[in-house]
Amino acid sequence: MTEQSVPPDDLISLANQEGKEPPGKLWRWWVHLLVIGIYPLLGLFVHSGHAMRGPVLSSTARGLLTVSTVEIILFALVFTLGWLASRASSEELLLHWRPGWWVVPLGIVYSIAIRFVLGLIVMIGGIFLVITRVFSTETLQQFVDTNRPKVEALVSVSALEHNSSYFWLMVSVVSFVVAGLREELWRAATLAAFRKLWPKPFASPTGQYFAVALIAVFFGAMHLTMGPIAAVLAAILGLFLGIIIIVHR
Repeated sequence: MTEQSVPPDDLISLANQEGKEPPGKLWRWWVHLLVIGIYPLLGLFVHSGHAMRGPVLSSTARGLLTVSTVEIILFALVFTLGWLASRASSEELLLHWRPGWWVVPLGIVYSIAIRFVLGLIVMIGGIFLVITRVFSTETLQQFVDTNRPKVEALVSVSALEHNSSYFWLMVSVVSFVVAGLREELWRAATLAAFRKLWPKPFASPTGQYFAVALIAVFFGAMHLTMGPIAAVLAAILGLFLGIIIIVHR
């Protein structure tokens, strides 16, 4: 039986059984991917223009709160537009609350473990570059000093040290919502689009790890304005967070 002779309802049923989207719905996932997937590019464009005038997240507690609110609203609008196109389910977006109350201690363990592994990778990488004589100890230190993450382009270091309101907004609202929650929703939504648009390479467990690796590279590239070291570290961090998403669904 040819595809043209299969009734529409049977096509949909067959597609669902194979883990694929019905042919007529794929365009919706393309819109989803284009709208949500390229969202970091929008932020990069806005931030690069603002960086010339000072820290992207402002130098005052009031400004930080204002910027955070705008960032959250903007992402909510973009995410909603993408979702309206695909109508992705909570299961497809991996939004189910797992693994119960264990999420709190697991989150703490993952947070510490990721920082430890990142530090270990940096140390091993530095030792390797020195042993292979790509850099001497002095030139490596000079490279790190020259290309260190430009944190001051994002936040006010002075305000972090001297303004308690600014500090606590950074470690609460900015860290957990503006950065954490927003980035995790973006990563999950992008991964969902990969699985739906290219089910053969990305729907399997191994394929999903490959997908989050590609997403992590894109995520890291969006941090190039903070320097190459920041971009590499962001990519590695994005990979770890993507793996956690897959492991816990």
